[in-house]
Amino acid sequence: MTHPVDRHVGQQMRHRRWMIGMTQQQLADAVGIRFQQIQKYETGANRVSASRVWDIAAAMEVPVSFFFEGLESSEDTADASAADMMGSKETLDLLRTYYAIPEAQRRRLFDLARALGDAA
Repeated sequence: MTHPVDRHVGQQMRHRRWMIGMTQQQLADAVGIRFQQIQKYETGANRVSASRVWDIAAAMEVPVSFFFEGLESSEDTADASAADMMGSKETLDLLRTYYAIPEAQRRRLFDLARALGDAA
């Protein structure tokens, strides 16, 4: 059984990797391990050692603390559901695409989405 902290660190790792458009293979190459190990870290199946967290943080250009952000709230069911939604590939792709839209058009799209959400 995986420990909640290991799952959280793995989710943060996957989230950051998706946000910067890095593959598991690219991350593995950057830290000198095989991509299968990255898969195990991301699912929480394997624990990440302190030195490996350090190396991964450097490869992803984030502070080590990034992997532990929001850890307390992940124990709360409502917060965990929101974190799961924010950690999905679909959500991250949507956010990346949304911010690629010019600001004026993005604002109109936001207003449309809000109106559709209110109508639902």
